[in-house]
Amino acid sequence: MADFAVFTFWDQSRDPATTGKKLYSYLLVSLCSHIISDELFSDSFPIKEVGVTLEIDCQTITIKKGAGDINIGANASAEGGDDEGADEEGTEQVNNVVFSNRLQATSFDKKSYTTYIKGYMKAIAAKIKETQGEAEEGTFKTGAAEAVKKILGNFKDYEFYIGESLNPEGAVMLLNYREDGVTPYFTVFKHGLKERKVVSV
Repeated sequence: MADFAVFTFWDQSRDPATTGKKLYSYLLVSLCSHIISDELFSDSFPIKEVGVTLEIDCQTITIKKGAGDINIGANASAEGGDDEGADEEGTEQVNNVVFSNRLQATSFDKKSYTTYIKGYMKAIAAKIKETQGEAEEGTFKTGAAEAVKKILGNFKDYEFYIGESLNPEGAVMLLNYREDGVTPYFTVFKHGLKERKVVSV
């Protein structure tokens, strides 16, 4: 049985002046044998449930070079905004989810990703069977097969990211673009995630 790894991410409240920050943790099935803590994303970004996956919308934004660790959500300045007067040499464009959570780019070829995702799905399915029963396991397997088929069928369109710890055996975030070709979004398998909320004022 696979162990579990806690992946944490900060949620900057939509009204931080009144409610403060919230820390969320996701308990994620991992193929490794130790606990790792990485920030992945927060619900300050638009999240949509699609079958057995979550899609997290993001933006390409312009920041000052050397900007510190901040959580850039819905209030960030998106690409295409009023940049008149900006010091081009002192700025850079980044993906706001990648930047605010220190996600690290990684790479797969189709064969290595297939090997990874088979093991990862097997670990999740085993945990679902143990905790929720065979019926829910079957539902997950059906949905996961459809999702993986779509990913592999469009494999060349994806970029791959993992958490700051660079542990390759946890969640792999898949970056793609919407039909307009310019709007980025991440995909992650939701059944590997369990939300835990802690309020920090």
